[in-house]
Amino acid sequence: MFDYRSMFDLTDKKALVVGAGRGIGESGAHALAAFGAIVFCADADADAAESTAEEARSQGWNAEAVELNMLDPKSVSVAAERVGTPDVLVSTPSINVRKPVLEYTDEEFDRVVDLNLKGTFRVIREFAPGMVGRGSGSIIAFSSIRAQVVEPGQGVYAATKSGTVQMLRALAAELGPRGVRVNTIAPGIVETPLTAQIKESPDWWNSYAAKIVYLASDASSYVTGGFMLVDGGWTAADGRFHPPL
Repeated sequence: MFDYRSMFDLTDKKALVVGAGRGIGESGAHALAAFGAIVFCADADADAAESTAEEARSQGWNAEAVELNMLDPKSVSVAAERVGTPDVLVSTPSINVRKPVLEYTDEEFDRVVDLNLKGTFRVIREFAPGMVGRGSGSIIAFSSIRAQVVEPGQGVYAATKSGTVQMLRALAAELGPRGVRVNTIAPGIVETPLTAQIKESPDWWNSYAAKIVYLASDASSYVTGGFMLVDGGWTAADGRFHPPL
């Protein structure tokens, strides 16, 4: 009988997780390490990256910290020199300026787009060519349920998340014939620093809470160009809560 568990084995695979200092990136780095991957925990906050790597090592897993700032092309290239070509690339960082679209300044618009969309592009542009040259690899970027459903105050953020999905779909079409898979994950509301403002409002937080290592492994070898919603059914039956702005 075929051992299906072996399909999820990441032993000796090199994984780079950008945004590993906290939140989803931290959990993702630990999950990949737990399944045997050699994980590079990358973050603009070097101390946070080291904390994630240290926690992984305390569990007997293989991990090390890397400083990587997605806003700085030089920082990304320096990290690439250290890491080399990973088997798995995961990109998670995002920011939001929660306010109506018509109240956005140019600086706020640029700040959100530069990290969420262009930062993802910078990282992929740096690391994907090595995967293409090798003929294998898995690229995973985090979008959001906001790529499909929005609410007041999230217009620019949602635009970057939709843009991430479409950019990676195109990349999947371009790189699929070269052996590289590209997918996006769209999480629902997860308790991270990005959602701290939501949690401070009990009504707002509870409206989300009530809704509430596949792609890296060979188990998903037939999956590319995918957009996977992990939202506890939120987008299937969207609420009608109007948050204060």
